[in-house]
Amino acid sequence: MKLKMAAPCLMGLEGLCADELKRLEIENVRAENGRVLFEGDFSALARANLCSRYAERIRLVLGEFPVYSFEDLFQGVFSIPWEDLIGSKDAFPVKGHSIDSKLSSVPDCQKIIKKAAAKRLGGHYGTSWLEESGSLHQIEFLIIKNRCSIMLDTSGAGLHKRGYRANATTAPIKETLAAAMAELSRVRPFSTVIDPFCGSGTILIESALKALNIAPGLKRRFAAENWGVIPAGVWQEERARAMAAVHTDAEFQAFGYDIDQEAIALTMENARKAGVEKRIHAERRDIKDFDGSFERAAVITNPPYGERLLDMEQARELYKIMGRHFTAKQGWSYSIISPDDGFEVSFGRPADKRRKLYNGMI
Repeated sequence: MKLKMAAPCLMGLEGLCADELKRLEIENVRAENGRVLFEGDFSALARANLCSRYAERIRLVLGEFPVYSFEDLFQGVFSIPWEDLIGSKDAFPVKGHSIDSKLSSVPDCQKIIKKAAAKRLGGHYGTSWLEESGSLHQIEFLIIKNRCSIMLDTSGAGLHKRGYRANATTAPIKETLAAAMAELSRVRPFSTVIDPFCGSGTILIESALKALNIAPGLKRRFAAENWGVIPAGVWQEERARAMAAVHTDAEFQAFGYDIDQEAIALTMENARKAGVEKRIHAERRDIKDFDGSFERAAVITNPPYGERLLDMEQARELYKIMGRHFTAKQGWSYSIISPDDGFEVSFGRPADKRRKLYNGMI
């Protein structure tokens, strides 16, 4: 079965997400604002869920059509062959959004979509009542400027939830964004990575997962694993494929520092859950005692800033200290995410390259 799929991602990560899917040998990949479209079979669906570091989730795109009335919406949804994916007992709740469109009431759209899908399924299975006690098939809709997209979520929990970070420090960076920082910092199997404000260890762990080529979804499950239409062997084969690709001989090491001892303990706990604790070393240390004695290293960090933990004056004092310690030298790179347009002034020198990324709404 040839499927059309969409991988929504954080703004600014579309190119990284598209390149990654191409490397995974997935077909017809094309980036749009906030998402990447691609095609493939159930193996591609499983592979994208298991292996994508930058996608927020994987959705099946089942239909796209213009809607100017509830009748348009009903007929468009009814025309979709839901029976190809949803069994007679499966659950199919509806949620979504409507933006700048004639059909502006989301609850009304939900009711119409549910009614149309239920009528199609009931007719196929010969019943007027669908018990919905089986596996979850979350229907999602998006209506923008009177054009409707109907999708099924295959991931369940967002793909940034890798399974290792049940606990986190205040204002943690999202796993998908941390993974993107590791990619943009060119982390490789031989890299040494340092995060002097490591918090719960997300940047260190995502760097390790990338360096060792460990698929980020190996420690979790996905909604579509429970779908009767997808053979269990598909998921088993893709997990085996991902396991075989791990670089067990990588030389990668990471070092994390934080002034909070609880953060250090949390970093190591999360590293253990992620299966990379042997590659990560963490200790309590102030930025004033930063160790720059490594021959080469990639510093990747999300320092405290005014909108998160410190007032802006404190944050800028911190940036000055960073600037004194993060000196330009052969074999070293520094990747720092900050919402402060004046960061470079406080840091003491301009960046070689700037890139706009988003951490939540910041």
